[in-house]
Amino acid sequence: MLLAIDTSTQMIGLALFDGSTIIAESIWRSQNHHTIELSPAIQQLLLRCGVKSQQLSGLAVALGPGSFTGLRIGLAVAKGMAMALHIPVAGVPTLDILASAQPILDMPMVAVLNAGRQRLAVGWYQVQNRRWKPEGQPVIMTTEELARQIHKPTYICGELDLQSRQMLARKYRNVNLASAALCLRRPACLAELAWQRLQDKKPDNVATLSPIYLRVADGE
Repeated sequence: MLLAIDTSTQMIGLALFDGSTIIAESIWRSQNHHTIELSPAIQQLLLRCGVKSQQLSGLAVALGPGSFTGLRIGLAVAKGMAMALHIPVAGVPTLDILASAQPILDMPMVAVLNAGRQRLAVGWYQVQNRRWKPEGQPVIMTTEELARQIHKPTYICGELDLQSRQMLARKYRNVNLASAALCLRRPACLAELAWQRLQDKKPDNVATLSPIYLRVADGE
């Protein structure tokens, strides 16, 4: 049984996965109370599913980009559980979690997260072997800067507020916005990605596992 933890942004997610079935999934918007919400939420999820922590065989954790505090809290809890239970952990970049849930399309994709201060964490993806693969490293930019970089049909998914969606929608000939449901980051997807990593015997080193923080895009 694998427990997935995503605290990258205000949207916190937990999932339990047994390798074939998502046993449970919980997603909620925190008011930046990750510290006091996360551990009780994990305990409640395990209790509702009748799963004891000793039954966990692995952990998954979102690495970012995202909120500095949120990522630190999520990694601290995952590391603490991994060491206490002597089980492996797999860290997954947050934008890869979002990308994994998107339909395969014949156009590039941009996955975004809210980075605060009216900025976005932006990652570009292309389809390779029927999967979305990242192109280069994600960066921080504003919605206006992202819009200026789109010159051909492009699919955009992720955390976008109403103002950002309206701004990008003005480029309707080139911007294909994902639905709100597909923009929701799924901890179940994190669980599946991490499960495969652990099945391939590619866990992360608990001691050195660290969050992904981004640079600001050139020219801002």
